[in-house]
Amino acid sequence: MSTIASTREHLLSLCIALVGGPALKEQKTFVDAAVAAGVKRFIPSDFGSDTSDTRAQAIVPFYTIKADIIAYLKSKEDAISWTAVITGAFFDWGLKVGGWGFNAKDKSVTLFDEGEATFSATTLHKIGLSLVKVLKHAEETRNQYVYVSSFNTSQKELLATAKKITGGEWAVTKMKTIDHIAAGREKLAKGDHSGIPMLIQGAIFQASPELGNNVPKGLWNDILGLEPENFEEVVKAGLSGRLVVDA
Repeated sequence: MSTIASTREHLLSLCIALVGGPALKEQKTFVDAAVAAGVKRFIPSDFGSDTSDTRAQAIVPFYTIKADIIAYLKSKEDAISWTAVITGAFFDWGLKVGGWGFNAKDKSVTLFDEGEATFSATTLHKIGLSLVKVLKHAEETRNQYVYVSSFNTSQKELLATAKKITGGEWAVTKMKTIDHIAAGREKLAKGDHSGIPMLIQGAIFQASPELGNNVPKGLWNDILGLEPENFEEVVKAGLSGRLVVDA
């Protein structure tokens, strides 16, 4: 928990939950503690995919936990307000660690569903900035899902940009998301939690239907005053193993 200034007009006491795994369920305890302490705004650990989408919940099991936390917050709106900041994929971080199918070291990529799916993604820097902006727009963002995005792109566009940056061709492996999801579920059923990132990838890169594209739900970038970023520069930083804040 922390208390920070949101605007020059007032102070807004705030609790930001940054938890994962089994601790996700404990957020109800956090909410109760925040209410008891007089906290006015709770931001749950809901960064990433739109966990309110039941289709995404059907692919990634713990998304239902996140949706349940929102339902709990809604039941407490007479005592505390909330904002769920939906960022899509962690863009530069995912490129840095290879989470989006790209391996810059050997110039190889796995394209899911031909790399056609459009998905929303946000740099870590802009995610942090979005939290500050939410506080500066406290009333507009009250009890809302707030969708932000640095870029709406596809693996195909990323590959074209990676080729431009690195020069030469990349080795391409193609995979169907339905098979990737099935493999992830099989691992998870055996207690192998390495299946979870596979399920998240499946939800992001599934081409039909597209689940990772938040544009149709309405981005808040303009309302929050979030400035555009340079796509090629961010891709270059991520592929070189740097985050935008390091660039």
